[in-house]
Amino acid sequence: MTRNFLSILFLGASIAAFVWYIDPTWALSIAEKKTDIAKLDNALAAASQFVDKQNQLLAARSAIPETDLTRLKSFLPDGVDNVQLILDLDALAKRSGVEIRDIAVALPGSLDTKQGTAKTQTKQLPLADMPQGTLTVSLKLLGTYDGFRAFLAGVERSLRLLDVSALSVKDSTTGVYEFSMDLSLYWLR
Repeated sequence: MTRNFLSILFLGASIAAFVWYIDPTWALSIAEKKTDIAKLDNALAAASQFVDKQNQLLAARSAIPETDLTRLKSFLPDGVDNVQLILDLDALAKRSGVEIRDIAVALPGSLDTKQGTAKTQTKQLPLADMPQGTLTVSLKLLGTYDGFRAFLAGVERSLRLLDVSALSVKDSTTGVYEFSMDLSLYWLR
């Protein structure tokens, strides 16, 4: 009888341990693992969509002719090459028959609009959240009206994105005028 009692006692203890400890712990562990697996499956699906989109964009980029990509980089470059810009503007001025008397390069917010010269004490950087940067180039040109029109036509036909943001002309009786202008230049960050 003691043997039967001990067997029944151990069987009851085993059932109680299973019902109150093993089953809840095991079920909770499985539920957590299922949740983790679902999260990882979602992450894997998102990664797969990202790779598919990346492959689509790479295929679309490779479909663009190299000459068009070169022109696009000229239109909106990845950075500013101040020296090359000044050389290009000087070459355009010579072809147009005007002479560059003064040139100043300034970041936005650092140009004195009353005198058209760059301020040296303060420089405000472009907003960091903008996808493009901006630079202002101030020019003083000397030449005829026709030469200046040719210069403006060259700026207009330039592959580089330039905006004329300010323009003034000093009157002359000789037919040779002094032109002051501000050009805004853009690039991708």
